[in-house]
Amino acid sequence: MIIALANDHRGLEYKNEIKKHLEKLGHTVIDYGTDSKESCHYPVFVKQAAEAVSTKKADFGIVICSSGEGVSIAANKVKGIRCGIAYNDDVARLMREHNNANMIAFAQDFMNLDDVLNRVDVFLNTEFLGGKHQTRIDLISSIEENK
Repeated sequence: MIIALANDHRGLEYKNEIKKHLEKLGHTVIDYGTDSKESCHYPVFVKQAAEAVSTKKADFGIVICSSGEGVSIAANKVKGIRCGIAYNDDVARLMREHNNANMIAFAQDFMNLDDVLNRVDVFLNTEFLGGKHQTRIDLISSIEENK
């Protein structure tokens, strides 16, 4: 798989660990940054990763900041992106099964790294269930069309 990564200065440490983890598993990683602990504007980096996912340059995207909130909101502004914060293992699974999420967000300040790496694996290895859930995805898409 090809995975797009993006982060702000507060998510740098976890981004680097996630990148190593993904590469060890044989995935290709496109790192949109930042690579600095200097304060930055995360929407710049998140937009690039989200656009890579929405245009199919990447299969999935992972975004990290201190809370996960800002990067998730920014990612969801890109048409075709469904991103949520994986605050536990079940949510990481359900984001894929029920919402066909194509991006996942993490909170470096509020999540344990081992949990985050496990949730990355859960997310990437879970299939979308389709059926009634596809109807809901179609309804979400219609909201985007009516903006």
